[in-house]
Amino acid sequence: MSALILSSEDKQILDAGFAAAFGGKPERYFSAPGRTEIGGNHTDHQRGRVLAAAVNLDTRAAVRVNGTDTIRILSKGYPISQVDVTELTPVEAEINSTPALIRGVAARFAQLGCEVKGFDAYCESTVLPGSGLSSSAAYEVLIGTIINGLFFDGKVSQPEIAMIGQYAENVFFGKPCGLMDQMASAVGNLVTIDFLDKDHPVIEPVDFDFASCGHALCIIDSQASHADLTDEYAAIPGELKAVCAQFGKEVLTQIDEKDFYARMPALRKACGDRAVLRAVHFYQENARVPKQVAALKAGDFDAFLSLVKQSGYSSYMYLQNVIPAGYKAHQDVAVSLALCEHYLNGRGAYRVHGGGFAGTVQAFVPFDLLEEFKAGIDAVLGQGACHVLSIRPQGGVEMQAE
Repeated sequence: MSALILSSEDKQILDAGFAAAFGGKPERYFSAPGRTEIGGNHTDHQRGRVLAAAVNLDTRAAVRVNGTDTIRILSKGYPISQVDVTELTPVEAEINSTPALIRGVAARFAQLGCEVKGFDAYCESTVLPGSGLSSSAAYEVLIGTIINGLFFDGKVSQPEIAMIGQYAENVFFGKPCGLMDQMASAVGNLVTIDFLDKDHPVIEPVDFDFASCGHALCIIDSQASHADLTDEYAAIPGELKAVCAQFGKEVLTQIDEKDFYARMPALRKACGDRAVLRAVHFYQENARVPKQVAALKAGDFDAFLSLVKQSGYSSYMYLQNVIPAGYKAHQDVAVSLALCEHYLNGRGAYRVHGGGFAGTVQAFVPFDLLEEFKAGIDAVLGQGACHVLSIRPQGGVEMQAE
């Protein structure tokens, strides 16, 4: 993997922010990328398969060990977060807060034998919160990469840093997330991951250049608010867990698809139709991921695009993570999908991306349509709603100053 170089201009920006926050100069610089989910919508929490990539938007930090037992992190535009590393158990008052993520990452490193000490960090990010590119995972991976570099001689692997981030989010932050976001950010590049063995996920690089097929990778921000949608997101794994409980299992990957369909009449009565349809989506989507990987490896981009569209249809119809229950006036993700369909006019592909409900849409846009596509999207959703991205080779890393 090539080194990630911090330009002199970006270094000056980070140095100035650090000096204003903490005084003096930082000692080291770290970065963790956002991620895009290429395939496997809501499969990771069922220990399924995903296809994901790190992108060229990141959260980066200027860092200095401070000689205390307090981690102090100032992210541009936010209040400073301070965590006492002598207290590394979950704090109820910190649930759903940034300090919970910091404390959770530090706690897991301490459990692994790392002597975590205090440090100061000034952060800036191009992974905008709510952008669907997983700013929280990038932040967790960044903190893990910093602690690993400062205090543990890099002993923890990138996949392990991802699992540490998930642990922090599940146990300290209070969100029952899967592992895809953290893994894609930590590992970098385009990868397919099989989470069947939760302690030893199988990670396989996928060598493919989307630009070589004449398409841009775009993420469209629906501009919707995530407020009051926690229950919508939690309902998906919650309903699937109810289905699994009928079989005495934990996740759907432990249940044969034939057995699921054989028991469907009883499952509809016990769990309700939406839960059953969401399970249908999982089985279809989980089978789609290896087909997408095979298509890319074979250079069959048309087949890949067809599978992307199928993923989008399944998410809309069966997973039902496009329109929050009962919403009429605001159906932002649905409008975004409609715009993609209109401007692509049968070419490329598009789908709901990530968690859904109020997040983003992904589109593969032919280069000759890109200008018109971007202008059309921005005209309706707001300037800058359509982001043109590229895949980043590096995951969570220490940057080398230019």
